[in-house]
Amino acid sequence: MKKLSVLFAAVMMVVSVGMAKAQKIATLDVIGVLNAMPEKKKADTDLKAFLDAKQAEIKKKADAGQAKLKQYTEEAPKKTAEENKAREAELGKMQEEIQQMNEKAQKDFAAKQEAAYEPIEKKLNDAVSKVAKANGYEYVMDANSSAFLFRSGPDATPAVKKELGIQ
Repeated sequence: MKKLSVLFAAVMMVVSVGMAKAQKIATLDVIGVLNAMPEKKKADTDLKAFLDAKQAEIKKKADAGQAKLKQYTEEAPKKTAEENKAREAELGKMQEEIQQMNEKAQKDFAAKQEAAYEPIEKKLNDAVSKVAKANGYEYVMDANSSAFLFRSGPDATPAVKKELGIQ
């Protein structure tokens, strides 16, 4: 059984190498290109500012809740059971509000991130398509992929960066 699986792996390797030689394949440093795009840098800055603002808002609410918890804990022995129960409910409601704010901030961030990156991805994909057609590449693969065991052949990264007008 072990020999059969080794034989199968060897056959698949030979077949895939044969197919790769028959087709023109290029690699592309997608992360490098994206990080060099000014649009991505601006989107990252805007998203960080948005996230920082949301986190500050949540922290302010959480700090207010902590202060109230401390105050209520100190005053609890002097209050009636009914008052303490009402205060407990109020703290529970505050905690729930903070959780909801957190969830809403995550959803808002994801939506804003998607909206910000969509045109950037489209621009990159258009440039890759244009470069691939111009150079006759049938496949352009991400050079950062861990699926590569061996990498050879043309690198489309410089051509895509040139198409995008970045260094």
